[in-house]
Amino acid sequence: MATDGPVVQVRGEAIRVVPPELARFAVTVTARGRDREATLTQLAERAAAVRVLLDGSEPAVARREAGDLWVRPQTKRSGERVVGWLGSVTTTVTVTDFTALGELMLRLADQDQVEVAGPWWELRPDSPAHREARHAAIGDALLRAREYAEALGARVTALIELADSGPGDRPMFARAAFDVGGAGGGVPELELDPQPQTVQAAVQARFTISDPVLG
Repeated sequence: MATDGPVVQVRGEAIRVVPPELARFAVTVTARGRDREATLTQLAERAAAVRVLLDGSEPAVARREAGDLWVRPQTKRSGERVVGWLGSVTTTVTVTDFTALGELMLRLADQDQVEVAGPWWELRPDSPAHREARHAAIGDALLRAREYAEALGARVTALIELADSGPGDRPMFARAAFDVGGAGGGVPELELDPQPQTVQAAVQARFTISDPVLG
């Protein structure tokens, strides 16, 4: 774009560290046996038990999504004769109530042949933190342009171009620790520390400035 007068080009950046809004974890149910139909029945029963637990945990559970489902035969190394069957189904769970997160994960992990992985902390896609970071990056770009202009004895007169060049947010994992009950053998408690999320934004901007005073 053609412009009249001098131009200054700057990069504006902003970093915000904010609490997470969502926590996701994966629940994988497995079953194995010599008979295919019996294995599938066992897998379905265990998956149903997980659904019942999740149903009873609403409204803390914001969303759940079915993932990989697979069933495969197990054979002897020396040939193709089937000696058993193995099945698995994974569900991804999204939780908004972090006070219920640890208890829910422990109750799920206490089920037969259930594996729990996570949690992974996130922000909502429409979180205000994203907008605030973008606004701050634009403000930083304007501040830098004004500082450069002032150093030349000039002033910013107009915006020519503004482009987003920011990196994505960085999802963080959890720190988890088991706090086992006293000598009485109480139910273990899972203490989770929600990890702050780093929100970053960056812009490239070009401004026209008045004639510098170089003398």
